[in-house]
Amino acid sequence: MAAPSVPPSRADSDLGLRARAELAVRGVAIDSAPASSDTVPEPRGGSVTELGSVIPLRRPGGAGPSADGHVLVDGLRTTVPIVADSPYRLRDGRLVRSEPGGGVTDMGVAVDTVARPAFYDLCTADGVGYEQIARLHGNDVLASTVVQTCVRYGAADRCRFCAIEQSLHSGATTAVKTPDQLAEVAEAAVRLDGVRQMVLTTGTSNGRDRGARHLARCVRAIKAAVPGLPVQVQCEPPAPDDLAALAALREAGADAIGIHVESLDDDVRRRWMPGKATVPLAQYWTAWDESVRLFGPDAVSTYLIVGLGEDPDELVAGAAALIARGVYPFVVPYRPIPGTLAAGDGVTGPDPALLADVTARVAAELRAAGMRGADQAAGCAACGACSALSAVGG
Repeated sequence: MAAPSVPPSRADSDLGLRARAELAVRGVAIDSAPASSDTVPEPRGGSVTELGSVIPLRRPGGAGPSADGHVLVDGLRTTVPIVADSPYRLRDGRLVRSEPGGGVTDMGVAVDTVARPAFYDLCTADGVGYEQIARLHGNDVLASTVVQTCVRYGAADRCRFCAIEQSLHSGATTAVKTPDQLAEVAEAAVRLDGVRQMVLTTGTSNGRDRGARHLARCVRAIKAAVPGLPVQVQCEPPAPDDLAALAALREAGADAIGIHVESLDDDVRRRWMPGKATVPLAQYWTAWDESVRLFGPDAVSTYLIVGLGEDPDELVAGAAALIARGVYPFVVPYRPIPGTLAAGDGVTGPDPALLADVTARVAAELRAAGMRGADQAAGCAACGACSALSAVGG
């Protein structure tokens, strides 16, 4: 086979952004790998073979706009969909693209796999696998959905991009994680695998706190077991008369918080997340402002999803408004995760060029405000794997 051609020289940040945007939308094809780490043991360490790879660290489905393969792109944590017909593959630690004429182009970035963590091999005293309680994201982030059910998961209210109960139905996780279980797994993950931060999210409950107080109990237990481990919590805005639930999270020791709106366009919200759209945007702004007061600026974040039909200029303007209030807009692409309503309807991801453009513009706003995901103690923005913002200093 001829040596792959290399594209013309460009700025490293531009090249990294383009590669990350392409990977985020088009994913990578792999020649031989089990469908899910939930059912088939996978090798520790991983191997890269010519025009194919085994990716040991995978997350087939979940609560948010995630993907199912975790790799490092030029050293940055990155999640990528595994897509059978993707033109992209890994070869000798490089991202390459198969061309229609049979050629292969080196995309100019290094890609490393992440080993299956040692704590996945352990179980609690009552036989629950640690992997069912929390998962490794990237190479050093521990994440758990502490309540794997959501009151909005019914057909009329369900977010169209969400598969929060998919992993529960497959047996990959448990419905409710206890504070003691999470503390036990966190201690092992830090000790055995060098985990450096933790993310706790939750399905929405019927309570006025939207699940925040169970999150607070979990944070308190984790901090008692691993005092130095930074933790981000994620939940819907509490009811307006229960903003004290946010203070309870801070008092429990949470270092950062994510309150995810996904879109600031009410028409988009009604189409894509009819249940969450019943929560007025004003309630989100109130919760964000209170969270910034409690946690500080650049310790509060929200997802903004590219590809839901929102006008790109309005999305960037909304991101700028969030930044002005001290809230970090974590820009990610819509990904057609199996088991979601949108994927079932055949909705595809956005144009990679659109994703790159929006990401670059939001990153410029973040840089101007002196806000970086990498400066956050913990959370999705600190991890950066599901977004391309970290490739351009956002």
